[in-house]
Amino acid sequence: MTRAFIFPGQGAQTIGMGRDLADAYPAAKAIFDEVDDALGESLSSLIWEGEIETLTLTQNAQPALMATSMAAMRALEAEGVSIENAAYVAGHSLGEYSALTAAGAISVADAARLLRARGKAMQAAVPVGEGAMAAILGLNLEAVRDIAKQAASSSEVCQAANDNDPAQVVISGSKAAVERAVDLAKEAGAKRALLLPVSAPFHCELMQPAAAAMAEALSHVDINAPAVPVVANVIAEPVSDPATIRSLLVDQICGSVRWRESVQWMTGEGAVTEFWEIGAGKALSGMVRRIHKPASVLNVGAAADVEKALAALNG
Repeated sequence: MTRAFIFPGQGAQTIGMGRDLADAYPAAKAIFDEVDDALGESLSSLIWEGEIETLTLTQNAQPALMATSMAAMRALEAEGVSIENAAYVAGHSLGEYSALTAAGAISVADAARLLRARGKAMQAAVPVGEGAMAAILGLNLEAVRDIAKQAASSSEVCQAANDNDPAQVVISGSKAAVERAVDLAKEAGAKRALLLPVSAPFHCELMQPAAAAMAEALSHVDINAPAVPVVANVIAEPVSDPATIRSLLVDQICGSVRWRESVQWMTGEGAVTEFWEIGAGKALSGMVRRIHKPASVLNVGAAADVEKALAALNG
């Protein structure tokens, strides 16, 4: 059975995530300690005991979700499951940093600092209230792209930001244009079209200032060849070359998250039959099932999940 490890993106965060992993596995606790040290603050206290509104702030959610994913990865490793048990890794948006960290391309400390910088830069790129994102359910990517093009204007951006699965595409851009696109999507027969509670319009050209900031931040970080190939968001294909990875992480800020195509590549050319979602939540598992129904899916986000993963591996 060919396996891929996949890592969640923003929106999966919950208060208390990863705490039982830290309690059960010293190596998992060490991840949270390392992230706290890298950021010079107790992010773990916020994750485990803070307010969800504060944890959901982009600059906090991004390193927090990476830390939780890496804690789950370290728990698996403590039980003898290594990154080489996967043929590929992939992550949704910020989850790509988790995937790269799990594969040894980026250190935990560098990933924490990069994601803190990424979150701040993405938030600062567009004044609050000027951008928006919306989920369009029941229309395919081509239809949503046409709607986004109709809704955009010479001064207002509207683009497909996340191609999540066959019936879910997220759009991003200027608030007025995104609102027009929501109305157009409803007229076109979308099952649902709704604005998302996000603080900035991610993965569209309005994020260009953040892309420039990340290019600068990434220029100071060592990137190694990953132990297994990483299926990159913006090209939906595996990469292993450090220079290419660095470039694609910059492109990812404004580029669309091609998750549907990434999963299709893995289940097609990559011959992946089993996906392990490592970290908080189960959003990616649902997407995988909608993209490729025969795929086997397993979640590893808590200590009890590690035992289930071991059983699946040895079964």
